[in-house]
Amino acid sequence: MTFVRFAGAVLLLISLLASRVPAAEPDDLYSSQAIVTGQGEKNRQPGFRDCLDRVLVKVSGDQRLPRLSQADALRARAGDFVASFSYRDRLAGKPIHDEQGTYDRPHDLTCRYDRKTIDDLLATFGSRPWLAERPTFLIVLDVKRGGQAFRVTADDMRDLAMRESFALGAAPLALKVTFPAAADAASLDAGALEPSDGVLPLSGSLVWSDADLGWVATWRLKHDGETYRWVVRGVNFDEAFRVAMRGAAQILSGNGAPQ
Repeated sequence: MTFVRFAGAVLLLISLLASRVPAAEPDDLYSSQAIVTGQGEKNRQPGFRDCLDRVLVKVSGDQRLPRLSQADALRARAGDFVASFSYRDRLAGKPIHDEQGTYDRPHDLTCRYDRKTIDDLLATFGSRPWLAERPTFLIVLDVKRGGQAFRVTADDMRDLAMRESFALGAAPLALKVTFPAAADAASLDAGALEPSDGVLPLSGSLVWSDADLGWVATWRLKHDGETYRWVVRGVNFDEAFRVAMRGAAQILSGNGAPQ
C-alpha cells in the first residue's frame, strides 16, 4: 500500500510538471496592482502606496516589510518610485448607473517600476530581491465545517470558489497553485509528499470555528530539511489562502518563518 501511494504521488507530480506554466521573468516581478475608484489624483495616491507595499513584498518575498517603521516614509512619496502606470476599468462594457459618475467606477491600477529603484529600496530595509524561479504549489487542503469534511480537488465544482481564491492569493507573489485530481486526492499522504522539480507540496487544514467567528487555517511546508507550520484564526478563506501564500514566500525567499 505504501508503494502504491508513493507511485501515485510520483505520477501526479509528473503530470503537474508537464502542464506547469513557465515562471514569470524577473522583469515581470517589478510591477504590482491595486484597485482604485476612478482615475483621479485623489484616489491615485492611495493606489501608489498600496502598489509600493505590494511590489516590495512581491520582489523580496518578505511579508514583514510593510510593517517596518521605515515603510511609512517611503509610502509618503510612493508616486516618486513609479516608472509608469495604467488603468483598466473593472466595469468595462457595463453601462454607468444614472446616479454614478465615471469617477465612481473601480479600476485596476497597475504600477511598473525600474528594477534598480526597487532593489535600492529593498537595500534600505536590509533586504534583497528573490529572483529564483517561483514554484507551483500542490495544495493538499482538508476542510471541515460542522459535519462536513472533504479534501479540495481540481475537478469538483464544490471547490471552485476555494480554488479560484487560492489562485488570486498566489498571483500577487508571482506564485501558482494546483490541486490533486479527485481520483488521486484521497490516497495522497500529505506528510509523505516531497518537492519535485519546481512543484512543492503545501498541506493545510481549514476548520470552521464558531468561537473564532471564522476559519482556523493551519499550513505546513517542507523546505531544506525543515517543516514549517503557521496558523491564522478567525478569518474568511480568502485571507486564509493569502496567509498561506505569504508564509510560503517568506520561507522560500530565505526570510525566515512566517509571522
